[in-house]
Amino acid sequence: MQQWHLFLAFFRVGMLGYGGGPSSIPLVHKEVVEKYKWLDDDEFADVLALGNSLPGPIATKMAGYIGHRVAGIGGMFNAVLATIVPTIGIMIFLLTFLSTFREKAWVQGMTQAVVPVVGVMLAVLTYDFFRKAQGNLGWVLTIILTVASYGLIELAGVHPGIVIACLLLYALLKPSRVNQDEDEEDNQVKEEQSS
Repeated sequence: MQQWHLFLAFFRVGMLGYGGGPSSIPLVHKEVVEKYKWLDDDEFADVLALGNSLPGPIATKMAGYIGHRVAGIGGMFNAVLATIVPTIGIMIFLLTFLSTFREKAWVQGMTQAVVPVVGVMLAVLTYDFFRKAQGNLGWVLTIILTVASYGLIELAGVHPGIVIACLLLYALLKPSRVNQDEDEEDNQVKEEQSS
């Protein structure tokens, strides 16, 4: 049953992910986090960050990782297959259809109408990630990291994978509040024991 749910989840992503990787991300989130609850928001954000730092299409990388996590090697192949089969079929059909009727106004309107929907889906996901980051990091650090990331990616032309890798290194090397609190508690206990 788990394999069937994996196949259905990523088949829907493959069927509805018009616009490539960016439009697939909210769909994967809907299936994996909201519907089947295989990951929580934190884990999804981690998978997305790591997936974006690796080469290749994001939907298949996420499908492979999530499929493996849910159902092992078989789940990995199942999820990746479910992601690419609809794309291949639809691509062959649509390219044949669109190349035949590409000069028609309704075909051009149809392809242009998808763009705002993808934009809204990405905006909602971006807002959710920004709000979540603010909850974990606070407003000041969230805004600093957002502005710095934007500046590096858009203005300086740094590859997003490099920015993500730097942010991951920062997160790994920065002492967390939990560790600082534990260290302070340990120090207080040692002081109390020594006096």
